[in-house]
Amino acid sequence: MFAIARTVHRYIDVDGVRVFYRESVPERDGAPVLLLLHGFPSASHQFRRLIDALGARYRLIAPDYPGFGHTHAPDGFTYSFDRLADITEGFVQRLGPSRFVMYVFDFGAPVGFRLAERHPEWIAGLVVQNGNAYADGLSDAARDFIALRPGTPGAEETVRGLLTPSGTRSQYETGVAAPESLAPDGWTLDQHFLDLPGRKEAQVALAFDYHSNVERYDRWQAWLREHTPPTLIVWGAGDPFFPEPGARAYSRDVPDAELHLFDTGHFALETHLPEIAPLIATFMDRTWRGPGRFEG
Repeated sequence: MFAIARTVHRYIDVDGVRVFYRESVPERDGAPVLLLLHGFPSASHQFRRLIDALGARYRLIAPDYPGFGHTHAPDGFTYSFDRLADITEGFVQRLGPSRFVMYVFDFGAPVGFRLAERHPEWIAGLVVQNGNAYADGLSDAARDFIALRPGTPGAEETVRGLLTPSGTRSQYETGVAAPESLAPDGWTLDQHFLDLPGRKEAQVALAFDYHSNVERYDRWQAWLREHTPPTLIVWGAGDPFFPEPGARAYSRDVPDAELHLFDTGHFALETHLPEIAPLIATFMDRTWRGPGRFEG
C-alpha cells in the first residue's frame, strides 16, 4: 500500500506580504526537509503531485512568491528578484527549518541562489530541475528575452505575449514528445493567476529584472565551487529556454553532481514524475545521512 502525504495549506505574514504555502506532514518527526522553489509562470501547485508522492516520507515545503499563486502582496510592492528572495528568506526564518535540501526550478534558481549566498549554512544539498546558473544554459530565445529593457519599443508587448493562454500553454508543451498527453490543469491554473489584477504588471517587472540574475552567475558558480553541496540535476533536455548545456555546466563547479537528462520540456515533473521522484528520494536519504551535512 502506498503512503499518500497529508498536506496542510497555510498563510504566513512576511514583511507585509501574506505568503501562501503548502507543507507535507511526514509520518515521522525529524524527517528530511525539502524546500521547493517554483518557476514562471507557475506557483507551488506545480509540486502537488511530487508532494503527494514524497510528502509522507519527507517534509516538503512549497511557498508561492509575491506575484504568483495565492500569495498576496500589498499595493506598491517592488517586483524584483532581490525582493522575491527577501520574502522567501523571511518565510524560511518565520517557518523555522534551519537546514534543508533546496529544489530550484526556473525562477527558483535565482531566488534560491540568493538564499544560498546569504545563508550557506541553510543549504544541505541541491536538486536542480531546469534551474539555470550558466551562460551555457541560455538559448537564443532566452538571450533575446533577457535583453529586453523598459522603454524599448515592443519590449513590454513581447513580455505580455508570454502571459497569454497560448503563451502559457506553449511553455508546458514545447519540447514534449507527446504534448497531447499533458494534463491541462497546470497551464490553465497558471493562467487563472496571471489574469488576476496586477499580476501581468508584476511579471513584466520581473522580466525586465531578469538580467540581474545573469549578472550574478559568476558569484553563484563561485559559491558552488566553495561549498560543493551534494547536487542532483534532473533536466528536461527539450527546454526551449534553458537547454541541456546548462545542466552539464554544473559539473564544472560541482564535479560530483549527479545528472539525469529526460526527453521532455521545461516542466519535467509533468511528464516524468515517476522517474524523477525516486531519484529525489534516494538523494534525500543519502544526503540526509551524510556526515556533518545536517549539523548546526
